Amino acid sequence: MRIAIGADHAGYDLKQHLLTTIADLGHEAIDMGTDSTESVDYPPIMAAVGQAVASGDADRGIVLGGSGQGEQIAANKVRGVRAALCNDLYTARMSREHNDANVLAMGARIVAPGLADEILQLWLTTPFEGGRHERRVDGIHAIENGNGGTAG
Repeated sequence: MRIAIGADHAGYDLKQHLLTTIADLGHEAIDMGTDSTESVDYPPIMAAVGQAVASGDADRGIVLGGSGQGEQIAANKVRGVRAALCNDLYTARMSREHNDANVLAMGARIVAPGLADEILQLWLTTPFEGGRHERRVDGIHAIENGNGGTAG
């Protein structure tokens, strides 16, 4: 799996850690920045991750910041991205099973590296359930297309 990953300055250290984890899990990481702990505005980095996923250049994405909230919001502005803030195992599993999330957001000031590894591994291996959830994901796509959330 090809995984685009980006972080702001607060998420930089966790990004560096997860680059190793991604490789250890047998996946390819696409590092979208940032490259240090110096203050940086995160929206362009998160947009780049989202665009990589939406275009198919990456299979999944990861966005990291202090809380992960702004990063999730920025990534979700890219059409086709379903970014989920997952600072625990339950939300990681549910974001995949029910929402088919394709971008994982985490807060580096909230999630320690060991838990981040667990969240990432669970998120990468949890399949989308489909069924009634497919209709709801289709409704999300409908909103993106200006149809008010009604699929079809």
